[in-house]
Amino acid sequence: MASFLHVVVLAAGEGKRLHGRLPKVLMPLWGRPAVAWPVGAAKALKPSSLVVVGGEHSEALERALEGSEVSLARQEEPLGTGHAVLSAREALKDAEGELLVLNGDCPLVTSELLAELLAVHRAHRGPVSFLSMHLSDPSGYGRVTRDEAGKVTAIVEEKDATPEQRALTEVNAGLWVFDIPSIWDDLSRIGAENEAGEIYVTDLVEMRVAAGDSVEALCWERAEDVLGFNDQKQLSEVRAILRHRILDGHMANGVEIVDPNSTFIDADVTIEPGACILPCTMIEGRSTIATGCHVGPFSHLREGSVLMEGSKVGNFTETKKSVLGPGVKAGHLTYLGDTQIGAGTNVGAGTITANYDGKTKHPTQIGKGAFIGSGTVIVAPAQVGDGALTGAGSVLTARTVIGDGEVWVGQPARLHRSSPTDESSGSTEEPAS
Repeated sequence: MASFLHVVVLAAGEGKRLHGRLPKVLMPLWGRPAVAWPVGAAKALKPSSLVVVGGEHSEALERALEGSEVSLARQEEPLGTGHAVLSAREALKDAEGELLVLNGDCPLVTSELLAELLAVHRAHRGPVSFLSMHLSDPSGYGRVTRDEAGKVTAIVEEKDATPEQRALTEVNAGLWVFDIPSIWDDLSRIGAENEAGEIYVTDLVEMRVAAGDSVEALCWERAEDVLGFNDQKQLSEVRAILRHRILDGHMANGVEIVDPNSTFIDADVTIEPGACILPCTMIEGRSTIATGCHVGPFSHLREGSVLMEGSKVGNFTETKKSVLGPGVKAGHLTYLGDTQIGAGTNVGAGTITANYDGKTKHPTQIGKGAFIGSGTVIVAPAQVGDGALTGAGSVLTARTVIGDGEVWVGQPARLHRSSPTDESSGSTEEPAS
């Protein structure tokens, strides 16, 4: 029978030391829950199946991973990593091949690392392989012990380690490859004779070595790839590394990021080569920025913002679920929510599309080549036609419809003239409804 790859992501930990409102695997990291990062790395290997093991927060985990094409299993009691892996047995009852196990709170893991660990396991042909690393401060990690020949003999959890073992710097990184179905029998035979009374995956190493098998450890030099987090300080360190990886990816693709140290971009943002991101800018969610766009400084693009070719968003401007057509300019002190803007329109300083009435969000449509005067407030829903103009400080009440080429001024705004060149009209006609 052909050998297939199956993946289990352990995501049952609560992360109580974070003191947050969410389990640690659901903590947001640049637009994704933390667990989505290792899930994404594993999916790049195209496994036959991928199971995420949750605990008390399984329902929230399922919602967070909706659409990710993964299976969910539940660890009913927190009885250790070995018990967590066994919790996936039913979901993998017909599986054969290799089982890759990784932790849901290790968002820095890469598909390249996982592929190399798999290659080591396949070359070694043993029943168990795992990833290790050297840390100058190994506190909190299980220590890897080796014999005089350098072969792995055991992994000792810190709480069970002797002082000599705690002095070791090679630690277990928490990534494993096992053979299926033998892993299920192995885990079923592990006892819980330790201080915590839990079933440790790490005990498989000593058990297999005692049975005469060889266990292979791939010692990974770049420790940051497998860093996890248990408190807010560690979370901030992981977040910073991920942020710079995202920025590095955009710059490698031809995006100009003037000051990476003050730029924050979510993982699912799309930016085309030739765009320029200026300092002190945040871009969130599934936003899209086309070539030739300038964003910033001090701009905030929220979920669903779309900037088409050559558009510009500047100082203290915020957008959300808004589409700015080619060449649109919104340079200063502006909020655009649920707004569609046609090509070439100029949005003056201090413009606000007031999209929320306290109960519901409403859209605003602004046509091509329009000129929105400084300080204009557009109370949605509203529509501004092609080539239309609003005077500085105008307030467009809800359901206002400004025709193509019309000029509106005042508070509330009224039709001033039918076109910018028509000086004869001084109409105070009521706004359309």
